[in-house]
Amino acid sequence: MKTTNFHAIHVAAGAKMVSFAGFEMPIQYPTGILEEHRIVRTGVGVFDVSHMGEFFVKGADALAFIQKITVNDASKLSPGKAQYSALPRPDGGLVDDLLVYMRGENDYMLVVNGANIDKDWAWVSENAVGFTNLELTDHSDEINLLAVQGPKSIEVLQTLTDANLGEVAYYSFVEGQLAGVDMILSRTGYTGEIGFELYFRGDASVCAHVIEMLFAAGKSDGIAWIGLGARDTLRLEKGYCLYGNDITDETNPIEAGLGWITKLAKGPFNGSDVIARVKEEGPTRKLVGFVMRTEKLIPRHGYAIVANGETIGQVTSGNTSPGLGTGIGLGYVPTSLSTPGSMIEIAARGTTFPAEVVKIPFC
Repeated sequence: MKTTNFHAIHVAAGAKMVSFAGFEMPIQYPTGILEEHRIVRTGVGVFDVSHMGEFFVKGADALAFIQKITVNDASKLSPGKAQYSALPRPDGGLVDDLLVYMRGENDYMLVVNGANIDKDWAWVSENAVGFTNLELTDHSDEINLLAVQGPKSIEVLQTLTDANLGEVAYYSFVEGQLAGVDMILSRTGYTGEIGFELYFRGDASVCAHVIEMLFAAGKSDGIAWIGLGARDTLRLEKGYCLYGNDITDETNPIEAGLGWITKLAKGPFNGSDVIARVKEEGPTRKLVGFVMRTEKLIPRHGYAIVANGETIGQVTSGNTSPGLGTGIGLGYVPTSLSTPGSMIEIAARGTTFPAEVVKIPFC
């Protein structure tokens, strides 16, 4: 089991540690998931997401390679810009979702999910065959990653850097120093709140220094560590997909509601013919958000979705929404039942419970 360079700090903070993506990671702290969720929505919270993977792509063939292996149009990027994308399979399924960063001409960084690092590295390496002017390197084990999220995040971070963070647009980044440490300061995150993700190298002592400076700067704003539990409730309230749950190797981006990042007009890429056909014909199922219309059930991953007495799908993500105070979830249903206002049922404990399809984000 791996640990990040922040492990000792998490333990000292009283975190409940769990196995996740091959790492021992904090799922929550003594304050609890609900309070951690509230802190991010109203103040500033810090996530250790160093388990994520970072692949560097360089060379004259870098753009052509990225265009082949991702659904989005990386030609629209310029240095200092990032985009959300996905790695499609030839059959239209998704190997993973990821972020693509353009650091400079012929110089990119791909940020992939921690649980998929080995799988993704094998995939990109396999797809690199035939590109002669291409350099791929995996720096996942060298890079620390903190996500500092919440409405007070920028003002806290700004005290520690000369970079003008207020001028960094969403899905943009700068390279500079924070707390005296060289970093990529990226205006990204997966909470739906204002925030930055901080990529930097260094051992546990460097990480301890960054955390000491960061928590001192945010003390008056109630800065706190946030675990994986609240990370899940935060992303779920915004309807953000979780790979392995809401999107998988068998998921087409059109049915997953990811048509907005799937740029078929850019030219052929892995699976583009299959994806184009699904778009043209219309998907037979769609990923939807639903709200429980009863307080008697919290929906969970794997519960059956039922309509007219028949199982029509499965809950892919589910939990209690701290913002709404009721159960919410994501799941695939036939397209005919994907319109907001459609009534479905969630099966559990030998019976079913009413739920309503709603537009996401939930709140």
